[in-house]
Amino acid sequence: DRERTACFPDDAKPFEKEMHGAFTEDVETGVVYTGIPGYGLCAISPDLTKWARLGVDERLKGNIHGLVCFKHGGETLLALAQNDDSRVLICGLDGRVRQQLSQPKGGEFDFGEANAYYSDTPIVNMPPYPAPPHAPRFACTDVTYLNGRLYVVTGYCEGDFCLTATEKDGKWAWGPTAWGGKGPERGRFSTAHGVFAHDGHIFVANREAHQVLEFTPEGSLVRAMPDLPHNARICNVSYAGDHKYFVMNALEPIRHTPAKTAPIYAHSGERLLSTIEPGELGIPVLKHLHNVWPHYVVEADGKRRLYLLVHGWSAGKYAVLKHEPDGAPSVPRGWRYWAEDGLVTPRPK
Repeated sequence: DRERTACFPDDAKPFEKEMHGAFTEDVETGVVYTGIPGYGLCAISPDLTKWARLGVDERLKGNIHGLVCFKHGGETLLALAQNDDSRVLICGLDGRVRQQLSQPKGGEFDFGEANAYYSDTPIVNMPPYPAPPHAPRFACTDVTYLNGRLYVVTGYCEGDFCLTATEKDGKWAWGPTAWGGKGPERGRFSTAHGVFAHDGHIFVANREAHQVLEFTPEGSLVRAMPDLPHNARICNVSYAGDHKYFVMNALEPIRHTPAKTAPIYAHSGERLLSTIEPGELGIPVLKHLHNVWPHYVVEADGKRRLYLLVHGWSAGKYAVLKHEPDGAPSVPRGWRYWAEDGLVTPRPK
């Protein structure tokens, strides 16, 4: 949708190439929220035509890698996961920062591995010894909310966990539930990149394991979502309520396939329904995708039309895709390989 895509604010265009974030939505008002590094926290009107920058706090100009709009204690709030700044900000809808959640200190969780990780202080060699390269101890990648808890994933550091925070007397604090840790074993993570609450469960996009994992709110593994394409580096998960399917995006084109741009998937929860390839829609700059969010607009004829809001990555880019229900359907593509005449040839699933 060229018209809605062009509503991106003019004064934000110098920052568009740095986009590395996500979207969330107030389900009661239909307002969409997102962040642009260097520019700030933004609200997009329900019809996707008007943008407003929120708040004056300089912290909002940091990268908002993931965020969630949630209702808690009768008030609607935003939680912003800022990976580069190692913090989660709790904000009002006006953009005023209410609280900052920084790195846990250890001891907050009923999970010994997380307590040990955060209480350990790495030894830094002083000159003349070479200092080790800087690596963040707490790089939060996304946040969601379910039944009074914030769930935060930390996939951009060695402490690859799903952590929780709860509120008491107006203050949020870490603990006690946590799980995960880096590794290939069941229920562990290889870059927990996105987290999403749906139908009473927590879904984690385990990017480098090419999985979406479903957990109970206490962290018990339910399953790995079936029928995802092999080698798809899934970044995020969301849900299109009217259509009753999950929407998820891969970071990049599936390697060793003919695809030129990162795919977007529609998934029933049991099987892959459709593959949307932005490159086929004439948007080649979207080779890499960081986040895709389904949003419904009530149009002039009174019908609710599905749109997909896209955060590009690497080269940046904001784009709005419009669902055409009478258009040509896309084909689910789960690439497989077999040898033929000495070549490796892709075949649709």
